[in-house]
Amino acid sequence: MADMGRRETGASAQEQQQQAAETGRTPTVPQARRSAEETTAAHGPSAMAARTGVGWMVYAGAVLIVLGLFQAIWGLTALFNLGYFIVASDGLAVPFAYTAWAWIHIAVAALLVITGLAVLAGQTWARYVGIVIAGLAAIGNFLTLAAFPLWSLVMIAVDVLVIYALTVHGNEMKALRQARG
Repeated sequence: MADMGRRETGASAQEQQQQAAETGRTPTVPQARRSAEETTAAHGPSAMAARTGVGWMVYAGAVLIVLGLFQAIWGLTALFNLGYFIVASDGLAVPFAYTAWAWIHIAVAALLVITGLAVLAGQTWARYVGIVIAGLAAIGNFLTLAAFPLWSLVMIAVDVLVIYALTVHGNEMKALRQARG
């Protein structure tokens, strides 16, 4: 019962020194652990990096879908409730009628949802398309900033996070897929 709280730490320091003398190298970690280099050589990218990257890719896919729904709400609002906007359409950076902006946002919404589903399915092409579509969505929100200032700023910030997730962490999903297959 007294041993229940103790943790096995591997070989004693004296045993480690003896093994180091026999092999000709100095141990830097307990013998039970492998170095990061050995793990990477044996298993490809570390499991932690792959899990983190996959988490970011799931985030990116899910948020692309949510962004698509938000873009659709923006577009439908522009179609059915023109009085909802802060400024008239001629006060926007690009003075299109709100009906034109509505259809642009609805088209981007459809592309965002489709791309988000493809990212969640692990499609490599979806990473690149997602970066482009999220960039276009950010530009569209910037151009209509006067109509929905707070909404547009939040949407731009989320678009930037999605672009970050797709660009920085996309390879981990590919590596995880290769490790499984």
